[in-house]
Amino acid sequence: MSASPSALPGCIAFIGGGNMARSLISGLIADGVPPPSIRVAEPVAILREALQHDFGVEVFAENAIAGAAATTWVLAAKPQVLREVCEGLATQVQRQRPLLVSIAAGITTVQLDRWLHGNVAIVRAMPNIPALLGAGISALFANAQVDAAGRQCAERLLAAAGRTVWLGDESQLDAVTAVSGSGPAYLFLLAESMLAAAQSEGLSSDVARVLVLQTILGAARMLTEENATPEELRDRVTSPGGTTQAAIDVFQAGGFDRMVADAIRAATERGRQLSLANDRNG
Repeated sequence: MSASPSALPGCIAFIGGGNMARSLISGLIADGVPPPSIRVAEPVAILREALQHDFGVEVFAENAIAGAAATTWVLAAKPQVLREVCEGLATQVQRQRPLLVSIAAGITTVQLDRWLHGNVAIVRAMPNIPALLGAGISALFANAQVDAAGRQCAERLLAAAGRTVWLGDESQLDAVTAVSGSGPAYLFLLAESMLAAAQSEGLSSDVARVLVLQTILGAARMLTEENATPEELRDRVTSPGGTTQAAIDVFQAGGFDRMVADAIRAATERGRQLSLANDRNG
């Protein structure tokens, strides 16, 4: 459950106005946050104009101007430019002392704190792409400078795009990235394969698409709404010696569980490598 609107005091400044920032802004406004209390810094004019037109928020070309009246800043710039952005804002951050919420992948709170000249309250968050529909999941980690009010504020902000979970160890964000950050792509890959297989069995592309997408949607709803484990739900569908059992046998013979575990491990390790590379560069 999200916190009340009062958990977001004052103005919110988004440093970057891309897709994830847009999804958070949309969710906040839908949840009752007044558009004039949201300020966005975005260097691309067409994106600024779209945000102002679609949501009625204040938009600026300069990061410092957008952050001037804000008590919460959302760092939504691309990771490769975030060091430059932070170093340009460090003096202002030290003067204003806002809560910083970073949604930049692979950039650690230690790096951000260093770039911003130290002792900064930072929450690092990892949302995923379904946030664009308000159906995302975000994992959050707070550094030692974040107090209870700051945690509540960050949770309220990310809850605008879906559910939230807190982590006690920042290094766990690499596994979060592998599971939920990259996870939608795994399901998209499964959908691609099911569509191709359905058509190879003689179904038209239109019929195959409806069947596959509705099946995935329905199964996801059962997973989230039924009081049952994935194993229990699978057993309900799988009759011994039936068609589902024949398909499951093929998956298991091909090492399906091992492939999924190896894929998650590979993505987690790649996340660690990227974080280490950013640490070395920052």
